[in-house]
Amino acid sequence: MYKIVRAQELTTNIYLFEVEAKRAAKSCLPGQFVIVRTDEDSERIPLTISDYDREKGTITIVVQTIGAGTMAMANLKAGDAFHDFVGPLGQPSEFCSENLEELKQKKIIFVAGGLGTAPVYPQVKWLHENGVDADVIIGAKTKDLLIYEEDMKKVAANVYPTTDDGSYGRSGMVTTTLKDLVEKEGKQYDICVAIGPMIMMKFVCLTTKELNLKTIVSMNPIMVDGTGMCGACRLTVGGEVKFACVDGPEFDGHLVDFDQAMKRQQMYKTAEGRALLKQQEGDTHHGGCGHCGGDK
Repeated sequence: MYKIVRAQELTTNIYLFEVEAKRAAKSCLPGQFVIVRTDEDSERIPLTISDYDREKGTITIVVQTIGAGTMAMANLKAGDAFHDFVGPLGQPSEFCSENLEELKQKKIIFVAGGLGTAPVYPQVKWLHENGVDADVIIGAKTKDLLIYEEDMKKVAANVYPTTDDGSYGRSGMVTTTLKDLVEKEGKQYDICVAIGPMIMMKFVCLTTKELNLKTIVSMNPIMVDGTGMCGACRLTVGGEVKFACVDGPEFDGHLVDFDQAMKRQQMYKTAEGRALLKQQEGDTHHGGCGHCGGDK
């Protein structure tokens, strides 16, 4: 059992849990995720790590209530425990393996949308701890739905809150703020990292193509099983089949086929859709990633 040491409702339907998981906290890095089960009969839910404390032996996750599994999580309090808390899984952010002196010379912008702000935070925090500055755009539909703003201000060089309805910060979509920073305010960036809803990441990538700005995206929204076996997170990146949970979750955003990924995401929601995908994709539906073995 994995004890919850802190439970907090960040905003409507979004909850934060700090969990005792010493082994995972000891080795995790930004960009990775854990698989969580509330009890022995619960579904497996992959959740990107939102923070970690190696000294305390804790990992922080942020959950949005969508289905029965996440609704059950929302009812947990400090002192309760998760039945399973497995990780770290997936590949760390590419920043973690770069030469620090070279990294310090780069100008980095993060674009965080909604729940995606939570996994952006540990990346910006890691960069800050290693002497690397980064700007962050935080987007939400309204002011009440913004999360992590104050935490982000402690580790980012500049934070640009943006609301769709203009109720706080800059008005409009995150892509508008990104274009304004570059084209109107003279900001220059070497790399952009976008994490958020699929449609947001797609349009950020369309914008950064125009700006000739390298872009990394996290495909955690399409993960279901977290091991490559279910086939849910199969996607095409640069013409090659990849699986977000084992090959990612981060990829070159300009190479990701977002339209295909979003179509598959919708099809995967029904038993009929899953059966059709399995039939159409054959060996590459799952197991073809070379990591999990599929049904073998």
